[in-house]
Amino acid sequence: MLNKITTADARKKFANIINRVAFGDESFVLTRRGEPIAAIVSMRELKLLQELEDQIDIKDAWKAKNELGEPIPWEELKKELEL
Repeated sequence: MLNKITTADARKKFANIINRVAFGDESFVLTRRGEPIAAIVSMRELKLLQELEDQIDIKDAWKAKNELGEPIPWEELKKELEL
């Protein structure tokens, strides 16, 4: 279940919220002035999100690998991306 709570209320009820997330499998969206600004999710949900992100990255890497054209040297790419 996804719950919305203001940051002010979350400060007051922090321990309760953490317990509900960790043991009750709930999630919270923190809001400020009615706008969502952050979320509190369980470690299980975070791991799932990270796994999904990894799968998307792998899929994108395979697409890039199969693109036609000359490979770009790593040093050149770092300069282009300002890394």
